[in-house]
Amino acid sequence: QVLLQESGPGLVKPSQTLSLTCTVSGGSMTTNFSTWSWIRQPPGKGPEWMGVIAFDGNTYYNPSLKSRTSISRDTSRNRFSLQLSSLTPEDTAVYYCARGSPHTAGSFDFWGQGTQVTVSS
Repeated sequence: QVLLQESGPGLVKPSQTLSLTCTVSGGSMTTNFSTWSWIRQPPGKGPEWMGVIAFDGNTYYNPSLKSRTSISRDTSRNRFSLQLSSLTPEDTAVYYCARGSPHTAGSFDFWGQGTQVTVSS
């Protein structure tokens, strides 16, 4: 059983940079072909995939967020992080980390519980 747990601030101000961390247990982030994503869901809207870091450290981003998004990892602590810059109230959402399913492309088999992030002055 792979467990993921998001952590970070619940309230951030506009124009600031959001930093979230996802700690993984029960599985290694460097397992061959594993992928680890950030996904968010704004209130009243569907989920939005933000980006992914693969087992080899390569990263890929949603083109609509690429200019503001950075994903990194700390393999010694088995965790990965999201940074989202130039925040606006439209970035208010529940943010999730998830592992890509090894069986079905484009789906996720383990999710964190999610963390609410509110962007407000």
